[in-house]
Amino acid sequence: MTRRPLLTRILALALVLALALCAAALAAPGMLPAPKAAPAVAVPGMVTVVDLGSKTCIPCRMMIPVLAEVEQEYKGRAAVVFIDVVKYSELATRLGVRAIPTQIFYDKKGREVARHEGFMDKKTLAEKLNTMLEK
Repeated sequence: MTRRPLLTRILALALVLALALCAAALAAPGMLPAPKAAPAVAVPGMVTVVDLGSKTCIPCRMMIPVLAEVEQEYKGRAAVVFIDVVKYSELATRLGVRAIPTQIFYDKKGREVARHEGFMDKKTLAEKLNTMLEK
């Protein structure tokens, strides 16, 4: 294992935690910031892959074309959802995101069936979706 991917994960996690701490520090004493409306996580009745990441994270940005291609190829059969962990940090915390990007796979009933941390290439992502669609 090389140090670079591990270092990238640690730095990404540190960034997410720092942003969360900054947001908490900006809230007035005794008051909580108003919650943002969170996007839907799993699409009802469809196999869904949710990618949690940030627009400033390099591995997350590498996922953009992969997700776009998968979304087009699986249109009507599987849903692809992107959630920005900076904008929806409370949702990322609730989902137990430890590193970005994180892909969470949901079956047609909305149950989590798999999770992956880090960049995921198109072939691996497609194989996972195909396996889920066969069930």
